[in-house]
Amino acid sequence: MTETRPGPKPRISILVPTPLLITEITEPAAHRNRSSHESDVHMHPGGQGLWVARMAGSLGADVSVSGPFGGELGSLIRTMLDGLVMQVNAVRYGYGNGGYVYDLRGEDRETVAHMPPPELSRHELDDLYGTAFVDALASDVLTVTGAEPGDVVPASFFGRLIRDTRDAGTTVVADLSGKPALAAVAANVDVLKISHEEVLDLELVAEDTADALVSAGHMLLERGAGAVVISRAKDPALLVEKDSVREVSAPSITPLDHRGAGDSMTAGISVGLARGLDLVEAVALGASAGALNVARRGLGTGNRTTIEKFAREITVRTLS
Repeated sequence: MTETRPGPKPRISILVPTPLLITEITEPAAHRNRSSHESDVHMHPGGQGLWVARMAGSLGADVSVSGPFGGELGSLIRTMLDGLVMQVNAVRYGYGNGGYVYDLRGEDRETVAHMPPPELSRHELDDLYGTAFVDALASDVLTVTGAEPGDVVPASFFGRLIRDTRDAGTTVVADLSGKPALAAVAANVDVLKISHEEVLDLELVAEDTADALVSAGHMLLERGAGAVVISRAKDPALLVEKDSVREVSAPSITPLDHRGAGDSMTAGISVGLARGLDLVEAVALGASAGALNVARRGLGTGNRTTIEKFAREITVRTLS
């Protein structure tokens, strides 16, 4: 894979519709025999868009994020982001951001509490659109991530932003599901990254075999997408383009936390395209970032040198 370190940094603009505050309770790192109730507590800025942003920054991109911030949690998230290397274009959020509290002390991640954010108002949506659109015009790639929960931002918002940004000449990568994914496709998004579970949810096909997923990818191309990348957990990802289908696989890695692989993959694809790599090379970089992220504690984190070296081990096989 080609490495392109010399020259100016690639600039990535990321739409972050729902920044979240993530609180995690873990076993204490140092057992001091104080109390059986002793635990460590960690707090992080999170949500899909911010995890994509962190990985894009780890890969050497100049990253800016556009999103709503407000309320008690919004103030905390915003303060935490000041410690990360990224530009934050904050839109006022009257009610405020949401968050999760997770207990990681058992074998499985347990959700202790979830505070979902409310829908953005008309004026907040207008502010977010204008802020994200203008920032995208100064970027090499706009990366569009989804809202959680999905009703915070209407699907039409994503389609309008993607269409207008592409018409202005900026490449758009979208990592979306459900109606927002279909809106992105109808807006002729350059690259749609989507998981195999999300493809099934669209009801384009009835099973998640490779052949069925490739068929779904072609349907999305026919509806307007430039290319479709379908991640498949431990199985090789599929890159579906108009004239070719490729299988992209990484060496097997024992996961510490399976979450975040898809977001890291999206970041790698975006950074690769912003560097000027072709799509196959960009997807290989994304596959490397996604595969290595599951071997780390911390979503959207990674080491640039390690990811770029591991990208040489990614296998790309042409299926048709």
